[in-house]
Amino acid sequence: MLDFAQTWLPYIYLYGAGGLAFVVGMVLILRTGALNPERHRHGRWLKLLLFGFVFYAGLHAAFILLALKSH
Repeated sequence: MLDFAQTWLPYIYLYGAGGLAFVVGMVLILRTGALNPERHRHGRWLKLLLFGFVFYAGLHAAFILLALKSH
């Protein structure tokens, strides 16, 4: 059976390191004014970017759980 180091540790690293890079990128685009959340279209993109990260992290976790239950 797969243990924690083979299943969840890579997941935590992927979305932890990737999440850190994502947050740094989001801070940079917000501080430079490249994305202004007060504008309607920019606000939609901000929500879409945040939703996308959470969605794919959740989908990945769900598939890991499904794979673990099949063993």
